[in-house]
Amino acid sequence: MFQKGLKDVVAVHTKIASVDGEVGELRYRGILVDELVAYNTFEQLAAFLWTGESGTEKELELNQCRELPAHIIAIIDALPAEISLMDAMRTAISAYSQPAFKEKLIEEQAVILTAALPMIVARHYRNQQGLPIIESNKNLSYTANYLWMLTGEIPSDVQVEALETYLKLTMEHGLNASTFAARVTISTESDLTAAITSAIGTMKGPLHGGAPSGVISMLNEFEDPTQIRTIVKNKIETGEKIMGFGHRIYKTEDPRSIILREKCIELQGKDAWLDIATIAEKEIIELLAEYKPGRKLYTNVEYYAAAIMRSINMPSELFTPTFSVARMVGWTAHAIEQLEDNTIFRPQSIYVGEIK
Repeated sequence: MFQKGLKDVVAVHTKIASVDGEVGELRYRGILVDELVAYNTFEQLAAFLWTGESGTEKELELNQCRELPAHIIAIIDALPAEISLMDAMRTAISAYSQPAFKEKLIEEQAVILTAALPMIVARHYRNQQGLPIIESNKNLSYTANYLWMLTGEIPSDVQVEALETYLKLTMEHGLNASTFAARVTISTESDLTAAITSAIGTMKGPLHGGAPSGVISMLNEFEDPTQIRTIVKNKIETGEKIMGFGHRIYKTEDPRSIILREKCIELQGKDAWLDIATIAEKEIIELLAEYKPGRKLYTNVEYYAAAIMRSINMPSELFTPTFSVARMVGWTAHAIEQLEDNTIFRPQSIYVGEIK
């Protein structure tokens, strides 16, 4: 059977996560993600995805591994400023592939690479901006430390809470393109750094990890909340796509967007951009239902991700790298699982060219 793009083809059995687009459910290891996000830190949830257990040593290790090896620092600092953040990430991660690193258990490697990625992103970003490097602060949480290394300022509780909710919701989402790439690579019995390099290269593509810049542009037009309805009506009537609505998998509301919306509502009055996002969503959904009845265009995670990124003043070039910082957990969890019962991926192709 030929299925272009392998759409709907089941390629693996997994215990890591399940995505039910019909009913709008995302579960990490069988538990609804909203339950897990409410009561676990990023570190705890990462350990849970890796091991299936909470309260493990992996949480502590994740915060103890905040130091880049000297050769990784040298590589990042040698990169020209015009090298993109995604390319810098891919280069630095591949450089971990040395004998001393490969001798470690793959679970240990997963922790090290997850701890390293925000440091890699922050270091190259600040080099690009001509700013002094901010060293990791082990007294801060994983999320707070990431913002600290990017800005050199201790983030507010509101900023940390908003960003951490996003990171926890995007660390895993089934057999998406980048996760599939990681599993294909590791299935050849290559190493974890090669698998993650494959995943980062895949995430770089705009069809997968593309930044929600379109949503940001739209939100920037909504500075005056009283004009939201007029602006959106004009966009719909002129055939302009309303960014942040609709999802390939979910046929109902994206459960991640529901949680992010609730977080934004919870933080209302503490950040003007989150306030505008929640007001605008109601107006947009009403207008889409009026102009496009039956289409079921619900808010997707991109919409509130953009709102959160805008509220913490994160530049657009950091969106996809930040998405990757979260997804590193899912990539490594899948690579570990693939090796537990490995079969190399080898789909068939159908030749449609000329026979001579």
